[in-house]
Amino acid sequence: MSHPPPYGLMAEFSGAEAMTEAVRAARAAGWARLEAYSPYPVPEAAEALGVSAAPVGYIALAAAAVGAAISAGAAWYVSVHLYPVNVGGRPLNAWPVFMPTTYLVAILWACAAALIGMLALNGLPRLHHPAFFARGFQRASEDRFFLFLSAEDPLYDTEETARFLRGLAPLRVSEVRSS
Repeated sequence: MSHPPPYGLMAEFSGAEAMTEAVRAARAAGWARLEAYSPYPVPEAAEALGVSAAPVGYIALAAAAVGAAISAGAAWYVSVHLYPVNVGGRPLNAWPVFMPTTYLVAILWACAAALIGMLALNGLPRLHHPAFFARGFQRASEDRFFLFLSAEDPLYDTEETARFLRGLAPLRVSEVRSS
């Protein structure tokens, strides 16, 4: 029975500083396909990886604007054209009347777009990933830090990559197979 092809190599570190230095070293060596996993956000590692802020806020703002425009437009059209009712002598297109529903619809659209945008940008829901089965990886949510170098990177050679990772003084280097 043949083994599945390698997905990459995973190095385990005991601290955020060690992982961050490993990320910097991998970037300096020319690695482009790498990922870091940690139990809490490590801004220095994110910066070293070249990760920028996600545009979730802009997605939510755009959705809020669209939702508010649709809500205000629909309320105006219904009140002025479909069911014009003169209440207390106010004009049919009195915009302050439309603001509570417009505001609530804008918030609803922003929240929904933020959730959907965050899930899409993070590639979620992802129920399976080969890294989940790396030796000791369950501690990534507890107290360990991991650097993953992908086999899809042009620099990847199993022996050379393992030697490079061992030179970064990790606790362990393990192979990740694409199950």
